[in-house]
Amino acid sequence: MNYVKTAVLLAGMTALFMGVGYSLGGQGGMLIALLFAAATNLWAWWGSDKAVLRMHGAQPVLPGDHYGLYEMVDLLSKNAGLPTPKVYLMNTDQPNAFATGRNPENAAVAVTAGLLRTLNKEEVAGVVAHELAHVQNRDTLIMTITATIAGAVSMIARFGMMFGGRGDSQRSNPIALILTMIAAPLAAMIIQMFVSRTREYAADRRGAEICGNPLWLASALQGISRGVQQRPMISAENDPATAPMFIINPLSGARLDNLFSTHPRTENRVAELEKMAGAMGARLAPRGREFGRGGASGGAQGGPWG
Repeated sequence: MNYVKTAVLLAGMTALFMGVGYSLGGQGGMLIALLFAAATNLWAWWGSDKAVLRMHGAQPVLPGDHYGLYEMVDLLSKNAGLPTPKVYLMNTDQPNAFATGRNPENAAVAVTAGLLRTLNKEEVAGVVAHELAHVQNRDTLIMTITATIAGAVSMIARFGMMFGGRGDSQRSNPIALILTMIAAPLAAMIIQMFVSRTREYAADRRGAEICGNPLWLASALQGISRGVQQRPMISAENDPATAPMFIINPLSGARLDNLFSTHPRTENRVAELEKMAGAMGARLAPRGREFGRGGASGGAQGGPWG
């Protein structure tokens, strides 16, 4: 079913491309936009995951590195019945994470250095489980494609504004160019919003099942939300179209669950996880035990990651 949704998404984004092209250059501009959209769609399918990892300076993590991060991802992947994805580390102080890849066999999970410094092991496990849920639900392809194409739509709109547009039978209309520059990225953002927000709750639920304790993820979301408000992520500011891929919006500590929020409100997500924990009888035990001792569903909360 997600492949059908992806096809519909690609068609919609292609139509948006063509609309921008027509507004900036008439029928000729629409044709150029169509060709550009076709190339972007093909590239987004096969190579956008690697491009997103490069945008954020993510470096591969090997077994034995970074306090057992790879081993944690491997264990949780087995819990989820997934092949172990590639693991990456982003050298930024903001605590955050995302997953990417066109399918579970070609997936990657990336976390920031700030996440490892800020959260304890159980909280990191909750975050990793959430990202693995995106992989299992095949959300990563859709989110990566929307990030890539939304960025391309914004780029072509800026390009038209810089060099002007020409219709088939009229001169450039500066007002139309300004409206296009504003409306095209806004339309792409709204598409991203619906793609991202509708999947976060599902990934939270499945992630809680994978790690075994919804409160690990709930606590992690609260910690990440505080960290995002305090520490900017320069790579995300430079490429804001990738923001919906992250577990918490890296561009701001936005707390309003409104039309223009790409993520659900953190408090709402935490409330849902707490309800789930109550139904499961899960709790956070005193700090001091480490993730993995007694299994991923033991219910203990570990000490600091470092």
